[in-house]
Amino acid sequence: MPLVPAITDLEQLKSHPAVACLLGWNAAAVQGVKFDRDEMTIYVDRANIREACAILKDDSECAFNFLSDVTCVDWYPAEPRFEVVYHLLSIPKKERVRLKVRLNSASPAVESLTSVWPGANYFEREVFDLFGIRFTGHPYLRRILMPEDWEGHPLRKDYPVEGYR
Repeated sequence: MPLVPAITDLEQLKSHPAVACLLGWNAAAVQGVKFDRDEMTIYVDRANIREACAILKDDSECAFNFLSDVTCVDWYPAEPRFEVVYHLLSIPKKERVRLKVRLNSASPAVESLTSVWPGANYFEREVFDLFGIRFTGHPYLRRILMPEDWEGHPLRKDYPVEGYR
């Protein structure tokens, strides 16, 4: 069975409830969209991620009331180097959406979502620990997996295979 090509045209996807909600709130916050293999991805400007998540959580048409994961991708050596990925689930609508924020290597920081979903606390600490992404406004941003005196961030692509010696 052949794969259907991904749809990346915002005009074709603006009727999707999450995309329509964000475009109605702040069209400049949506930097791009991708619908591929029945999965919606919305690229959000880093300055607007917390507000975008709050809108998607509180809007009755979307009701993305559960943050199932926060992770990161390192695209080294490309710029922007990092993508912080948020997986949202609407339990009442039985729908998922993925939000992505692109960050350059010079300032890998984004606003914390702990004020929207308190459960983001541990996800953000894990991303901070393993990738070095800073979450501004996080209540307790410190290492969660690696020892406190560990040097570097082991899931970055430029991290030495055998660690720093």
